[in-house]
Amino acid sequence: MDTKRHPVGIDDIRAAAAMLKGRIVRTPFLPAPRLSTLTGAECHVKFENMQVTGAFKERGAYVKLARLGEKAREAGVIAMSAGNHAQAVACHAQALGIPATIVMPVGTPHVKVENTARFGARVILHGHTLAEAQARVEQLIAEEGLVLVHPFDDADVISGQGTIALEMLEDNPDLDMIVIPMGGGGLIAGNAVAIHALRPDIKVIGVEVESYASFHNALTGEDLPIGGQTLAEGIAVKYPGELPLKIVRDLVSDHVVVPESAIEQAVDAFATHQRSMAEGAGAAGLAALLHKPEMFRGKRVGLILCGGNIDARILASIMVRELERRERIISFRLNGDDRPGFLGQVATRLGELGANILEVTHRRTFLSVPAKGVSLDVTLEARDAAHAAEIFTRLDAFGYSPRRIDANGVLLTHG
Repeated sequence: MDTKRHPVGIDDIRAAAAMLKGRIVRTPFLPAPRLSTLTGAECHVKFENMQVTGAFKERGAYVKLARLGEKAREAGVIAMSAGNHAQAVACHAQALGIPATIVMPVGTPHVKVENTARFGARVILHGHTLAEAQARVEQLIAEEGLVLVHPFDDADVISGQGTIALEMLEDNPDLDMIVIPMGGGGLIAGNAVAIHALRPDIKVIGVEVESYASFHNALTGEDLPIGGQTLAEGIAVKYPGELPLKIVRDLVSDHVVVPESAIEQAVDAFATHQRSMAEGAGAAGLAALLHKPEMFRGKRVGLILCGGNIDARILASIMVRELERRERIISFRLNGDDRPGFLGQVATRLGELGANILEVTHRRTFLSVPAKGVSLDVTLEARDAAHAAEIFTRLDAFGYSPRRIDANGVLLTHG
């Protein structure tokens, strides 16, 4: 029996699951032993990045669209989104024969804009934030009579998102925690309702990126600054939804605010350890485990990889940045005499040390270099931080006076 304490109950989520059968991918929920080794928790991952549009948003979008009346379908729908909700609405509106207009912030990753347009929706790029996009949505609703499909503050959408937990608990009910990204709150609200109804002993943990800690502010009364660029644009929401906030207050055990660096590390970990694409918001759950390992160590943890729509260029940049953080890619500035063979000598030494040279910049005009001297900036690949330290020590012993430099060519204080 559904007690219906909240705007959405377990019966609503079960009804949504019945509607979604055969309409979306029932994504796998699998153990992730390499992530377990990395985090110290026993990790299991729900791969929502395997949906047709690459994210969980299809669930709520379909439920909302399928329940629209004939008049609303004829008028057409409109949505604001940084990408995944946009694609989901466009995809299922096309399948149901409903005209769709999507308003997206100007900075939305190109892959999401392109994929949304591919589903036949009218795409309008407006503003730099979801709040600015919302103003344009409201204008179009007034002018054209379109029906809003809200990305998170809607009972049908919340019910659809909650079907993820039904599948997770069916596949593996033996969990201690489920860690869920939260932006506007639709994902965590729906799943918290399902988990609380079926397994109230499982803790639900929310995750936000520190530049958009809107739930944290609402729950604690703090006033952390909101705004700015983030890799996790899918959860970059200034204000949580009213309906999700009520549910989160009651049913979410705790929440974690993670720095941008943890999001980058989690995206890289999914790519390198799990061989799976994760966008910033999609990796937020894993970011929480990496940022606060003591909170999850030894626990059986369910993660929702909720989206995989990330630009290849950004993913490549993140992976290189993580190599630099782990000192797998390092840069040195070396000084020597400007004579034939100097560059070859350095290359030979580095080869003997097992370093793989990636880039060399040869400079003679630095005022810090003697008139008959030369400076080399060398970027190379090492096995690990210990190997990088060994290379530095040996170069110093060879008389090259190495100095570490950062990715921008700025000298660091210490080697």
